[in-house]
Amino acid sequence: MGKGQDLYKKAKKIIPGGTQLLSKRPEMHLPDLWPAYYKKAKGCEVWDLDGKKYIDMSYMGVGACVLGYADEDVNRAVLRAVESGNVSTLNAPEEVELARKLLKLHPWAEMARFALSGGEALAITVRIARAAIGKDKVLFCGYHGWHDWYLSSNLADDKALDGHLLPGLEPKGVPRALKGTAIPFVYNDTKEFLRLVRIHEKELAAVVLEPIRNHFPKGDFLNVIRETTLRKKIVLIADEVSSGFRLCAGGAHLKLGFSPDMAVFAKAMGNGFPVAAIIGKSDVMSAAETTFISSTNWTDRLGLSAALAVIKKFKEEKVENHLERAGRMVQDAWQKLAEKHGLKVHTSGIYPISHFDFDYSKPLVYKTLYTQLMLKEGFLASTAYYASFAHKQKHLAKYIKAIDKVFAQIAHYHKAGNVEKCLKSKVCHSGFFRLT
Repeated sequence: MGKGQDLYKKAKKIIPGGTQLLSKRPEMHLPDLWPAYYKKAKGCEVWDLDGKKYIDMSYMGVGACVLGYADEDVNRAVLRAVESGNVSTLNAPEEVELARKLLKLHPWAEMARFALSGGEALAITVRIARAAIGKDKVLFCGYHGWHDWYLSSNLADDKALDGHLLPGLEPKGVPRALKGTAIPFVYNDTKEFLRLVRIHEKELAAVVLEPIRNHFPKGDFLNVIRETTLRKKIVLIADEVSSGFRLCAGGAHLKLGFSPDMAVFAKAMGNGFPVAAIIGKSDVMSAAETTFISSTNWTDRLGLSAALAVIKKFKEEKVENHLERAGRMVQDAWQKLAEKHGLKVHTSGIYPISHFDFDYSKPLVYKTLYTQLMLKEGFLASTAYYASFAHKQKHLAKYIKAIDKVFAQIAHYHKAGNVEKCLKSKVCHSGFFRLT
């Protein structure tokens, strides 16, 4: 089971939940067998505590390391910031430089604020929107973090039904007084969106949505949302925490052809260093001065320096083109190799954030076996692929060759009816579901 699993067993006794991020719990991948901890990560290679090397063709730091682990250009920028002092009584000039860069990338925006993580940045954004409009309710579409404003959507009228909207996201500890202040709608369901606006518009401060995730917008879905929010003076917030810096240098909304009132960035923008940004129109953003939003660690210059290096590299290397090519290659391989071996799979997602699912009654059993067999081949792999600039042709070719071998094995076990018997661990957990 290795040193990683030994350490994880100890961690669960002294760290509630075992890790700080649900997506990094070994049970989400391969219970009792996932390496759990790393000693070193470089490019798209990861070494575990036993010194075994893997090629990461899964989440790449849960979507954070779009340029690859320990990218030399980003690291150089951060090390310069370390050597010159990461924090001071005075402010870091990188704040102003990064604000200017982001506003240049997004000409519709006029002001920027910074934080360290996507979830807290969304909480800041919702606070600013509510302050600007003077109303409380928020309509949302997609996943937007762990804070009370969002998790309150799972406070149902009947306490026994708490959690029914977003399975797996428990609202325990969230004040029940927040019930009804955050209301979900489904991506691409224009009629449902308009119905909810009619019901709640007198109390509606903002609409928050992920511009794109697993599916492209259909018809006039985004245009209707933008036109409706403009006409009714509702703040439209684009959550670009996952989608930003993948389809282009900046927000996916630039490619989708609409301009929100506010947008939020994190993850890929810092390539693994903690940094988040909120940009927006000045008439909304200026409301930040009317409410208390402040933190010492938001003035740290490391994340700001990393973000500036990421933007520079995106522009110089046209990183988004590489991400699209890699994601397309992987999605095509999943589909073609599944057909070759007679497996039923369904692929989805934009190319830089690709997914596939086994189309069987117990998909998690097949997913667990896939992860188990790919780990044996030297890959950190799941039914998701987050494309990275570090994934070069040699890595992609080796990965696709391994998929061919593993799909053949799974097809053999499927025909024999003993897929579950081939597992060397318990079935992986499903975690929570994103409402999209």
